[in-house]
Amino acid sequence: MSESTRSTESTKGTKGTEGGAALRGPAVWALVITSVAGFMAALDNLVVTTALPAIRTDLGGKLEDLEWTVNAYTLTFAVLLMLGAALGDRFGRRRLFIAGLAVFTGASAAAALSPGIDALIAARAVQGVGAAVMMPITLTLLTTAVPAARRGMALGIFGAVTGLAVASGPLIGGSLTEHFSWQWIFWLNVPVGLALLVLARLRLAESHAPTARLDVPGTLLISAGLFGIVYALVNANAEGWTSVPVLTGLIAGSALTLAFVVHGMRAKNPMLPMRLFRDRGFLGINIASLLMFLGMFGSIFLLSQFLQGVAGYSPTEAGLRMLPWTGMPMLVAPFAGALSDRIGGRPVVATGLALQAAGLAWFALILEPDVPYAAQLPALIISGIGMAMYFAPAANVLMSTVSHADQGKASGANNALREVGGALGVAVLASVFSAQGGYESPTAFVDGTVPALWIGAAAVAVAAAFALLIPGRRRTPAPAPAEAPAEQAVPARV
Repeated sequence: MSESTRSTESTKGTKGTEGGAALRGPAVWALVITSVAGFMAALDNLVVTTALPAIRTDLGGKLEDLEWTVNAYTLTFAVLLMLGAALGDRFGRRRLFIAGLAVFTGASAAAALSPGIDALIAARAVQGVGAAVMMPITLTLLTTAVPAARRGMALGIFGAVTGLAVASGPLIGGSLTEHFSWQWIFWLNVPVGLALLVLARLRLAESHAPTARLDVPGTLLISAGLFGIVYALVNANAEGWTSVPVLTGLIAGSALTLAFVVHGMRAKNPMLPMRLFRDRGFLGINIASLLMFLGMFGSIFLLSQFLQGVAGYSPTEAGLRMLPWTGMPMLVAPFAGALSDRIGGRPVVATGLALQAAGLAWFALILEPDVPYAAQLPALIISGIGMAMYFAPAANVLMSTVSHADQGKASGANNALREVGGALGVAVLASVFSAQGGYESPTAFVDGTVPALWIGAAAVAVAAAFALLIPGRRRTPAPAPAEAPAEQAVPARV
C-alpha cells in the first residue's frame, strides 16, 4: 500500500463499513474473498518445494532451473509488491485486485500445462506479477469493508488463514504430487481463482486514493538490479564466477541497486524513502527480516529435497515431517505475541532468531545420509519456535519505528525485503550446495547441504544481532484514524 492510501478515499457501495459491531453482508464477503486470495498467494511460496524432485524427474533441468522455479515467483512478487499497491490506489483497488487475480489464475494454468522447465519458470514469474498486484490490495479492500470495531478480528482471521497456507504449503504440495501429479499444485488455483473473480466482481466495493503517485523509475531500478544479482548467484557455479554473464549480473545489478538507494534519497515520492533507515529500530528489524528469510528459505529449499531424495520419504511424508518447523508458528505465535506485549519486542525477536539459527546449526551438525528422523525432530521444533517468536512481534516492532504517515511504505518495504531475502537465500545456499556437492549420490547431497546450512545459520545469527538495534522500550505508535493502515496486520510469507 502506498502512503497515499491515507488520503481521502472515494468509495462506492460501502454500506456496512460504518457503524455496527458485527460483520455483515459486504464485510463478510470481503473477508472470505480476500482471505482465500491471500491463502493462494501465500501457499505458492512454499507449495512447490516438496514437488521439486518430481518436477526435476518429469521436466529435467539442472539445480539452477529448480532454483528459478522458486525464485521466479518470489523475486517478481518482491520487487513489484509496492508498485501493485500503488496501482490499486491510483486506478481502483477492486479493478486491480481482479486484474491481479486473473493474471495469477491464468499463470497457474500455464504452469500446470508447461511442456518444459523454461516454460514453467516463465509461468511462475507471471504468477508472481499477479500476486504482487493482488496481495497488498487484499488487505486494503478488507480494511475499507470492515467496521472499525471489528477490524482487528477480521485482520486476525486473515492472518490466521495465510499463516495456515505457509504451514501447510509443503504438506499440500507433497500430497498433491504423490497422489495426483505435481501439475495439481497449480491446477488447484484455477477453479478457486475463477470463483473468486466472479465473487469479487459482484461483492466487493470499488475504492481509490486519487492522489496516489507511482514510482516507476524506482521500480525499474530495483527490479533490474535484483534480477541481475540473483541471476549471477544462480548461474555462478554453472558458468563460472569470472564468466561475462555472471560478472555483468553482479556489477550491473549492484550498480542499479545502488542507484535505487540514491533515488530513494533524492526523489520527492520514492517507493522506499531511505530516510526511514536513519532510525536504528527500522534498520534493525528490516535487515533482520531479510537475513532471516535468506537463511530459512534457502534451508527449506534444500532440506525438503533431502527428505525425499536422500531420506527416502514420499512427498506427503516429507511435507508432514516439515510441519514441526513450518507449522509451529500457528501454536506458539499467540504466546510469543503476549510475551512481547509484556517485555517488549526486542528480546522476543532476538531470541527467536537465535533459536532459528540454533536449529539450522543443529541440522548442519547431525545431517548424514542415514540420519533418523528422531534426530532431526529437535532441530525442526527449535526452528519452528524461533520462527514463531520472530513473526509474532515483528509487525508491531516495525510500525513502532515510523510515523503514522510512513506506515504503509514501511510495511510494504518490510514485506518486499522478506521476499528478496527468500530469493537470495535459495540462490546463495544452492550456490554453496552446488560448489560442495550435488545430486550424484546421497553422500554428495549431504556434502553440499551441510556447508549451505552453516551459511544459513550464520545469516540468521547475524539477523539476531541486528535485532538488538531495536529500541528496548517499545514506543507506542500514533493512534490510527478510521481508515487504519492494513499493513499493520500483514502476515509473514515464506
